[in-house]
Amino acid sequence: MNRVQLTKGVYYVGAVDWNLRDFHGYATPGGVTYNSYLIVDEKICLIDAVKAPFAGELLARIRDIVDPAKIDYVVVNHIEPDHSGALPAIMEHMPQAKVILTQQGKDGLVKHYQKQYDFQVVKEGDSLALGNQTLRFIPLPMVHWPDSMASYLDKDQILFSNDAFGQHICTTKRFDGENNLPDVLYEAAKYYANILMPFSKLVAKALPKIKELPIKLIAPSHGVVWRDHIPEILAKYELWGSGKTRDTVVIAYDTMWGSTETMARYILEGVAAAGVNGKLYRMSLSDRSSVLKEVLEARGVIVGSSTLNNGMLPNIGALMLYMKGLRPAGKLAAAFGAYGWAGGAQAALEEMMQQAGMQVEPGLAIKWIPDPAEIQRCYQMGYDFAQKVLNSK
Repeated sequence: MNRVQLTKGVYYVGAVDWNLRDFHGYATPGGVTYNSYLIVDEKICLIDAVKAPFAGELLARIRDIVDPAKIDYVVVNHIEPDHSGALPAIMEHMPQAKVILTQQGKDGLVKHYQKQYDFQVVKEGDSLALGNQTLRFIPLPMVHWPDSMASYLDKDQILFSNDAFGQHICTTKRFDGENNLPDVLYEAAKYYANILMPFSKLVAKALPKIKELPIKLIAPSHGVVWRDHIPEILAKYELWGSGKTRDTVVIAYDTMWGSTETMARYILEGVAAAGVNGKLYRMSLSDRSSVLKEVLEARGVIVGSSTLNNGMLPNIGALMLYMKGLRPAGKLAAAFGAYGWAGGAQAALEEMMQQAGMQVEPGLAIKWIPDPAEIQRCYQMGYDFAQKVLNSK
């Protein structure tokens, strides 16, 4: 098989899932990788497994380097099935391997797979001697899941970061510098927005601990390995973790007969006239996970919907439920939409915006088709909202 070596004695043995298009609601048009790494020293250590259907490929890659039966340790940085799903299958081929993980990881793994292994529970400051190298463990609770941790290989200065610094991108080139950097950074931002945004405060607390380490490689569990642009991705995580935003307003909407779309376009004109960058998305045509990537760095979010059954349209309801879970902090928000004999969408939108932790500004609801005076009100709403964005720095 194609043998990929990160450093001498450290190999990539993961799997590339070119065909996955949905990662529990997160659209992945570029596919997903399940990264696993093998350290061959006096002791042999596997860092993370892969998703269950790829267990055979993982074993084949390991066998190309060593006999799996010689593996001494399997580190489980995170028990979610995209990382641990293959564990029951591969452990049958690794009879002497200890499973290294946090206490929360052990509890979850036993409950999920109903199996007992030779567990070694680790905590902050613990380490594992492999021979010439030492693996140190950095628990990162709730930097995605309660059990999450990173592992650091001291001599080669490799941070096995698990979900942190990941991207959902498939490529035959395993390092950032071998790929188009804007593409990788775009996917890293989309990944952060859809996976880690709710935990930004915890990311901000964890970053100083990570930045204290000398790091030559960041090897995440999804996407490419960071080698050539580590300062850039660390700077991005510092930005995203801090909640700092840009003078950008994202307008997301759906429309029934076109009136709400007319409103959206004139609101966008007002935003632009105020000197703020605006981005417009019709949700029946747009992927919500890509829209949330834009929301990540935007200071303002305006959402519009026609009224249906005294509430919002289904595509907007799905967007707001998704956004509520991700809790984009530090955003100004407003709602708008057209209705027929009775409204309801605007009030429902504003309620969910408040539940998502956003600061709700005055919105606009219009009956039937907007006339010239109402079109001017849409323009003014966009302009006034953008002014508040500029003044909220």
